[in-house]
Amino acid sequence: MSTSEGEQVRHKEELKAHACAAIDASGDEIASIADDLFEHPELGFKETWAAGRVQQVLAGLGVPFRSGLALTGVKGMVDSGRPGPTVALLGELDSVLVPSHPLADRATGAAHACGHPMQLAAMLGAGLGIVRSGALEWLDGRLVLFAVPAEELVDLQYRLDLVGEGRIEFLGGKAELVRLGEFDDIDIALMVHASSSPDDRMASINSGSNAMVIKRMQFVGKAAHAGSAPWEGINALNAANLALSAINAQRETFQDSDFIRVHPIVTRGGSQVNVVPDDVRIETYVRGRDSEAVAVAGSKVDRAARAGALAVGGRLRIQTLPGYLPLRNDPTLAGLFIENMLSFISPDDFSEGRHWSASTDMGDISQLIPSLHPQIGGATGTLHAEDFACTNTAHLYGNAAKCLAMTVIDLLSNEAAAAREVVSSFVPAMSRTDYVERLRKLSVIREYDFQGDEKLPRDD
Repeated sequence: MSTSEGEQVRHKEELKAHACAAIDASGDEIASIADDLFEHPELGFKETWAAGRVQQVLAGLGVPFRSGLALTGVKGMVDSGRPGPTVALLGELDSVLVPSHPLADRATGAAHACGHPMQLAAMLGAGLGIVRSGALEWLDGRLVLFAVPAEELVDLQYRLDLVGEGRIEFLGGKAELVRLGEFDDIDIALMVHASSSPDDRMASINSGSNAMVIKRMQFVGKAAHAGSAPWEGINALNAANLALSAINAQRETFQDSDFIRVHPIVTRGGSQVNVVPDDVRIETYVRGRDSEAVAVAGSKVDRAARAGALAVGGRLRIQTLPGYLPLRNDPTLAGLFIENMLSFISPDDFSEGRHWSASTDMGDISQLIPSLHPQIGGATGTLHAEDFACTNTAHLYGNAAKCLAMTVIDLLSNEAAAAREVVSSFVPAMSRTDYVERLRKLSVIREYDFQGDEKLPRDD
């Protein structure tokens, strides 16, 4: 290593040390941000309190920001004043519905049982470390601190109502932000996610995540008096039950290597007990390793739904909505993150290569720009359940923030050489225009009528 190269390494390590010291000095402040967010859970596209809290932190740091992006997103921009790539740190604003969680909102049932406040604390903590340490003076390019809405695909009817009102087009927050061009000025995206899984140890980088689509099925029958003349009705609940059984009968046909997950719920089971149910509705995700596997499994789910409706002579409406694409973690970003994380944990506490059968809209971003989405251990309980909690906060907030800040310094120091290399070597799976068009084409409604002698309509 030449003298100049050695000086660059020493200088970069000094920047990292100063950023980490600033994060340590602000540990109580960062934990308070997370605590506040945990105590104010909001569902997607409704995260007004969380967005306001993020704005408060950015304003305190003197970071200019734009708000109201995809309704609630907040985008802070930290500019070095020198040319170079733009690196974004992301954190998700929304929660899930777990009414039994001890920190659930009593009115809405919303709860942060997925740990998104940890992401925001780590993102803001990393930004705090870089700004307050003065590291920005020695970096090139821009740092974006981006609080993004609506990662969890829940509360679907509310989101479809927003679509009908013209307030959004896509149901996921990052997809909507891509459509609006809010990722056009971002070259690299990083975020972290809390994990309670022993497989993830204290930190992990997965080989990928599942793609998914949404299926909304409406079984339409004919109402009648359930006691005196049920034969005059067409029982839509029976159709739905048959469809669920038919879906279960498909499970042995799903290949293990495709990581198929189909998990339907009944969202409407009828109007009242003494009326033959004439309107029954089911929602499900269809997940799989890639879009091709999802398409095959989705066709089987559709076929099962049609079988249930056909059996009772009812009608069926299947609405397919775009979900998320599979995650692909950039290997160079992964290498930098691992090296930095190993400053805080032992190699035995790190896991790599396991496929993650859940889904995330960070997968969509990773198809467009180089991205990284590690899992950070230290949570307890079960994800999306009443016992989930972020317990090892020193690691989940502090070490995660430090690792993000250190990785940003790796990327943007030395005239942003590492970031430039990541960007130049990345091959996007599609352009933004192609991505938006793809999502639009995935949104399909098909209707079937099995009454009388009418024929099944063609799928095309």
